[in-house]
Amino acid sequence: MNQPVEAAAAASIKSAKRKIAWSAWLGLAGGLALVALMALLYDLLPAINAVAAMGWGLVAVVGFHFVQMIFSSAAWQASSPWPHGGGFRFFFLLRWIREGVNNLLPVAQIGGEVVVARLLSHRGQRLSEAGASVTVDLTVEMLTQIGFTLMGLGLLATLDHTSDLAKWAALGGLLAAVGAAGLLAAQRVGLMRMIERLLLGMADKISWVEFGTLDGLHDAVQHLYSRRRAFALAATHHTISWLLGGLEIMLIMHFLGHDISLREGLVIESLGQASKAVGFMIPGALAVQEGGYVLVCSAFGIGADAAIALSLVKRVREIGLGLPGLIGWQILEARQLALRRLAAAS
Repeated sequence: MNQPVEAAAAASIKSAKRKIAWSAWLGLAGGLALVALMALLYDLLPAINAVAAMGWGLVAVVGFHFVQMIFSSAAWQASSPWPHGGGFRFFFLLRWIREGVNNLLPVAQIGGEVVVARLLSHRGQRLSEAGASVTVDLTVEMLTQIGFTLMGLGLLATLDHTSDLAKWAALGGLLAAVGAAGLLAAQRVGLMRMIERLLLGMADKISWVEFGTLDGLHDAVQHLYSRRRAFALAATHHTISWLLGGLEIMLIMHFLGHDISLREGLVIESLGQASKAVGFMIPGALAVQEGGYVLVCSAFGIGADAAIALSLVKRVREIGLGLPGLIGWQILEARQLALRRLAAAS
């Protein structure tokens, strides 16, 4: 290989990594700035005290989230037909790791997908199949979230037809739906093939053998979309998971001393998750999630203290489940490294 070409390719990758790192840290800095602004606007101590007073209620909330993870994992497994040597338990573990990475690391809420695609490839699955599996599952999850958001908007409209919140949320839902439709269309017409060629060209320049298995990413994605029954089953599981989020809101608010109806729980969760999605460039959607819950809860007469406490409970749950997920990720990576060393020694 021509050394100048190899050096230029390596420098290009190094520059790309640096830009990604800078974007992540800038997003984190922006999130922390928003947290500081929220601390100035609201007294956070009552919310913190309310969360601390929940006691075993926090454990119940963490435990309930496992039910959501079961359906999310089942959705992913349904859309991925290739053998991977782990069954549902492995998908559940990867879902756990995926959420931990996205919620706790400065990766703009998408780094978890890259991590689990790599872990799937460690199980002998072609990297193109692993990438397609994660891409399609993420797309189905996003499409069902839009449906969930639109449902929340419909429920909100039955409460207050003139609410400014409903108008702005409807506009956001429309934009999200257009964006999702555009992403789905781009995947269908060749976005994955373009990404595949770009990465393979980069791999060829720097002899990055691992990317050799990425060949066929576009075809793998199209194969998954052609499995309509599996696609529908995955969408059903994801929808159930989103609906369970409304029950989680009811559970949290009960332990915070503010009992609400299922309709209110569904509206708060659907629009709260939509606001979190809007802030995807900020790690963990810091302060964006809190601001979204404050805005949505105000439509039901729920004060800012309780809304912020609600968001903080979700943060505690994310930390409580995310840390074991990150540990599990490192254990799997350590095992793979040990296997590689053993193979090299043999």
